[in-house]
Amino acid sequence: MATVHASLPPNRFTSALVVDDHPLFCDALVMTLQAVSPITEIATAPCLAEALTALETKATPDVVVLDLNLPDVNGFDGLIRLRKATPAKILVVSSMADSRTINAALQAGAAGFVPKHSQRDMFRRALDTLASGATFLPEGHMPTPDTEDATQDAVARLASLTAQQARILDLICEGKLNKQIAFELTIAETTVKAHVTAIMRKLGVHSRTQAVLIAKEASFEEHLRSNG
Repeated sequence: MATVHASLPPNRFTSALVVDDHPLFCDALVMTLQAVSPITEIATAPCLAEALTALETKATPDVVVLDLNLPDVNGFDGLIRLRKATPAKILVVSSMADSRTINAALQAGAAGFVPKHSQRDMFRRALDTLASGATFLPEGHMPTPDTEDATQDAVARLASLTAQQARILDLICEGKLNKQIAFELTIAETTVKAHVTAIMRKLGVHSRTQAVLIAKEASFEEHLRSNG
């Protein structure tokens, strides 16, 4: 996957959703987008839940600018669920910018990655690159084979889940039983059981405990521990 820095593409973004829980940095991102692109319509959300609600109730933005570290997200599953919820390009902007994080973000469905404290010119090039249909990576980033990274493998498995299955897996990780999951999602318990079976099949595991371990492997806590 090559880094592409294209000239101004014919189709440029005009609307965006910024998902970041830090008010000051969220405001800075909004101003940056307005300064480096023709984006004029910008919505914001401080957490994944509000971002998903915005995508369900409002017009789909051209691009979603996402901070990975949100209060209601415990890893790359937030990016995966967002990817399932919108056809918009997702540009990850994160202070965690090591190669393993970038690789895992791309595996989870990001179309580009910009380190959080980059200069405005990098944001301009990233938006232009994504608008042209290519992937944007920071200079010097070297992708590594998925087989060399347990986090990437876990993220790849999680990415195969549907949005509903990903939500159910989150609830399983919280220790919820099928009956509780059914009540929370307002679906039949038999439907939950069918989803759990499908989740274990897609993840290549044979128990709920093993499924939770796969989800844990994609969490930031485990990722940062193995990266340190």
